[in-house]
Amino acid sequence: MSDIVLQHLDRGLLTITMNRPDRRNALNADMTRGLVEAARRAAEDSDVRAVLLKGAGGTFCVGGDVKAMAVATPRPLEERVTTLRKGMEVSRILHQMQKPVVAQIDGAAAGAGLSIALSCDIRIASESAKITTAFAKVGFSGDYGGTYFLTQMLGSAKARELYLLSPVLTAKEALGLGMVSRVVPDAEIDKAAHELAMSLAQGPSVTLGYIKRNINNAETLSLEACFDAEAIHHSRCGETTDHKEASKAFVEKRTPTFVGR
Repeated sequence: MSDIVLQHLDRGLLTITMNRPDRRNALNADMTRGLVEAARRAAEDSDVRAVLLKGAGGTFCVGGDVKAMAVATPRPLEERVTTLRKGMEVSRILHQMQKPVVAQIDGAAAGAGLSIALSCDIRIASESAKITTAFAKVGFSGDYGGTYFLTQMLGSAKARELYLLSPVLTAKEALGLGMVSRVVPDAEIDKAAHELAMSLAQGPSVTLGYIKRNINNAETLSLEACFDAEAIHHSRCGETTDHKEASKAFVEKRTPTFVGR
């Protein structure tokens, strides 16, 4: 486990922290490797029921380390493409894993940092956070899935605007567009994000995973294929201990206690 990407597991919630505060958590080779490893661990470890992704030092992630890029030794195109594609796996894994993922956005989410946040299921932002695609301003077209996620989320017209013009959005502006789910005062962001993520970690984990799969299916599959998958997933959830507990709690007029099975 790398110190540049911290992992902490508590009662089913895996908190992944990008830990490069001196560079506002800009992505470098060690950071991207650590993020992919942490995301894979989250997807594969049965003790992990939900994920909270955040940045150290009051900033989520400002994207790639542009200063380092400016002095980097030139490499062949094929090598650069392969390296970038490996790092981009973090966005795919977070988006597709059958576990809910919450992004805590404070300070700034820019470039690839924003792309990674968009790959998560829920984004909660602090009032002073700044959000921007940023790529066009540094001569890049975009990576880590941001164009895909924004197009799916907001439609192609708004995605074109946000990428071509690269405005810096306030948290409230991002909320108005639907890019974030909630905005809270700066002093409350840690508590609010943790409580939200922990509530998901204590939820009916099998069911939440299938809800996420249903929605991911809806992005690419036909109506009939989505219906077929929904029928299978819904029936599987009906077999879980958590469904039986929820049904019993409903009859007994109490709050259910979920165990993730």
